[in-house]
Amino acid sequence: MTSEDLSQLPQPKFPAGKVVFSSSITDLVERGRFDPARYLRRHLKGDWGDQCDADWQSNDTAVKTGEEILMSVYYIDPALTLWILTESDRSVTTLMLPDEH
Repeated sequence: MTSEDLSQLPQPKFPAGKVVFSSSITDLVERGRFDPARYLRRHLKGDWGDQCDADWQSNDTAVKTGEEILMSVYYIDPALTLWILTESDRSVTTLMLPDEH
């Protein structure tokens, strides 16, 4: 993802900090098998993806308080689940696969 791609993102509900990809996400992007931009946009807009109501509420509260990690989960297809985590200090947002945590 380039800085131009990031400039096309909507006004976020919270700072993303530095956006980084795990090695598996980088590999999928480089092979043209996955474009994470739409999921990053959803995360930054406060769409936490495929999570229970309690996790949505926890993230919504964390956006307001700035005290917790924000986490989104997106089931892309049966073989691919994406996790996006923004650190509690909002310095880094990481896109990864669940087995990389």
